Order: sequence, then structure tokens, then C-alpha cells
Amino acid sequence: MTIFCIGRNYAAHALELNNEIPQEPVIFMKPESALLQPSMPFCYPEFTNELHYECELVLQISKKGKLIAENSAAEYYDAITVGIDFTARDLQNELKKKGLPWEKAKAWDNSAVIGKWIPIAEMKNKKDINFCFYKNKTIVQQGNSSLMIHDFDKIVSHISNFFTLNVGDLIFTGTPAGVGEVSVGDDLEAFIEDDSLLSLAIK
Repeated sequence: MTIFCIGRNYAAHALELNNEIPQEPVIFMKPESALLQPSMPFCYPEFTNELHYECELVLQISKKGKLIAENSAAEYYDAITVGIDFTARDLQNELKKKGLPWEKAKAWDNSAVIGKWIPIAEMKNKKDINFCFYKNKTIVQQGNSSLMIHDFDKIVSHISNFFTLNVGDLIFTGTPAGVGEVSVGDDLEAFIEDDSLLSLAIK
């Protein structure tokens, strides 16, 4: 299983981090070991002093595919949830300054957390999906799939030009504005529409 992630897919988020708005999907990956297992607690990693949350809509791949046409891409994913792409922001900034890859800041063990799955068929309009993220019962991120620079089908098609998609792969589709820091003791919760799909305590 591979975890594909799309960076800078909401213009407001790209601007809040002083990044350019991309012309095509920005792809990075996390290994399978990055996925937090349901029975495991999430522990603040020792190698960072600035851990950030990034709440995102996540797709589950249901059919193997390569070189997928955009108008056929919807056949290749069947479920959606919310996820958190945790980022060691201090480490990422140092690596970026040196022009080095930043997997250590993004792809470490347990850096990807996902919620309960919803069949994509239950979404009335996949181009109008509201999601939100709370920290300690205060809303800190709100997003809608209509605000994506690159929509689900464009993302799936683009990834498949470079990598074979396999059943069970995950795609984190990008985070809206409002990313921020978490601390030990914080309680996190994420929703799609009115459904609470993810809750997490930082240990």
C-alpha cells in the first residue's frame, strides 16, 4: 500500500506558507509505515518541536490502474474519509533551506492518520464536499472540495501517469488554509459534513 499526497492544492494554503500556486498536482509519498494503526496511540515525535496538523480529504483506491484518463478516473476510487498529514514543520523548513528532500519531516512512522470510510457514492456531489477540523473543540480548518485547484479525477489521473495505482492505496488530496501547531494533550476531531469520522488525542 502506498500513500500518495498532494501538496498546495488549495490556493489559500499555498499562500499562507508563501508557496507558489502550482500548475499541476504536486506529489509526494509516505510509506505504509506512516499510517497510524487504529489500535495505536499517536505520540508526539521526539525529533520535532513544531508539529503541525494538516486536515485533508482522503480517497481510497479500489481498482488497479495506470495511465488513467481523467474522464475514467472516478472508476478507480470508491471511498472517502478525512485524514491528518502531520508535518514536522521545523525540520521541513531546515531541509528546504538546504535544498534537501523533506521526507523526514512528512513521511515518518505514524505521520498519516485517517478516519472512518464513507462510500463515495453516498456523496451527493463530490465537487461540493464540506469538511472541517477541530482542535480542543475549536474549529481551526474548514474546506470544500470545490476549492481544490485540482479535483479528485485530475489528481488520480495525474498520479497514474507516473505511478501504478493499486487497490488499497490512499490519496491525501491537499489541505486548506488554517494549518497550525499541536501540543501534547490536544484533542483533535475531523468531520465530513456533519459526520465525525476522526478523533485523536496527542500523547
